[in-house]
Amino acid sequence: MKLVAGLVVSVALFGGAHVLYDDQSQSTAVDTVSSSTYRLTANGDEAACAVRRGAAVSNGLSRLEIAPDCGKLMPGIERVKFWREQADGSVAFSENGIDPIVTFGVADGDGYESYAPSAPLLALNDDSSN
Repeated sequence: MKLVAGLVVSVALFGGAHVLYDDQSQSTAVDTVSSSTYRLTANGDEAACAVRRGAAVSNGLSRLEIAPDCGKLMPGIERVKFWREQADGSVAFSENGIDPIVTFGVADGDGYESYAPSAPLLALNDDSSN
């Protein structure tokens, strides 16, 4: 009888801890990403366009809004809809959330610099203060 009671208590404790852990991980994934505005430039040119990281879709994946004039910097980039942040700090922009159109690495100082494709070289800098 003591064995059955001990087993029931163990299962209840394990299940309760599991439920608490799941609730925390779900709220953290949604709460950690707020919208941010960035300035995208190509090859150090004066021309720039606005990029806005929106709401989180899942862990590491957020909605992305690209200004229509960004196509002047890199044709096709205006189609992207998702921002995916990798564990190494790199960021990929994609149309479908999976296949990157452009990938950025963390730059010296603030912001990111593209490394794939190799041209044009794009810089992505925080523009939240403007």
